[in-house]
Amino acid sequence: MFKKYGLLGILLIILVELNFFFKIQPFANIYFPIIWFGYILIIDALVYKLRKNSLLSNRLTYFIGMVIISSLIWWVFEFVNLRTGNWSYSGLNGFDTTGFSSSVVRNLFGTLAFSTVLPALFETVELIRALHLFDNKKLHKKFRISKLFLHSMIILGALCFIAPIVLPAFTFPLVWLSFFLILDPINYLHEQPSIIGHLKDRKLVIPLSLLLAGIVLGFLWEFWNYWAIPKWTYSIPFVGFFKIFEMPILGYFGYFPFSFELYAMYWFIRSLFVHKEHLLADS
Repeated sequence: MFKKYGLLGILLIILVELNFFFKIQPFANIYFPIIWFGYILIIDALVYKLRKNSLLSNRLTYFIGMVIISSLIWWVFEFVNLRTGNWSYSGLNGFDTTGFSSSVVRNLFGTLAFSTVLPALFETVELIRALHLFDNKKLHKKFRISKLFLHSMIILGALCFIAPIVLPAFTFPLVWLSFFLILDPINYLHEQPSIIGHLKDRKLVIPLSLLLAGIVLGFLWEFWNYWAIPKWTYSIPFVGFFKIFEMPILGYFGYFPFSFELYAMYWFIRSLFVHKEHLLADS
């Protein structure tokens, strides 16, 4: 059974796609959450059809938690970007005519838009898993975990976070590794889902599904952003050539570690409130 909210998702995406050309306000200004919640509804309906189980239909509290955590996570990257300056937003003038403080409206809209990032990632991972693309992929050799390895990852992650703040022009890509390197070992030590844990178990289904989901979402983020009125553009030193949409081609490689980073950040934040409930660990 294809859930009816999946049909709503299809309708939302069609309407936004058409409005990229007609530019009817205020919908043209708020396209991002509309199209991405449409995407989430479609993917969730597909997952339910394939597995008879999905986030929205069976684990709504998980989904709501993802929405909240997603907003918090992306604001972290926005604050880091104040130093690195790798992206900026344009076409936001339409928010100045709402009758409220433009900064308040923009921040509220940004929070709503950011809330779709994690749900989109996890829904895409669940769809990939429902299609059984990587079910039989395993490491042939045992992945050994030592305290030295874990502590080294955390220290390296801290350096990767500090370096873009000190030398942003040369080390900005390290932002997309730093939180993963810091938090994934902590998640492992606290028995939360982690990439390290999956590698120790020799199971590649989650890591490979995250990598594929990351690049799929990266392409869609950039594709839909390209046609929009409010949009982001990039200022990337040294590697800003050969753009696909607004993103330089080398920038797409950043979506691979970004997927791991989101995974680590989500489970770390969630572990502060809920313990040992594995959503995508082994199920």
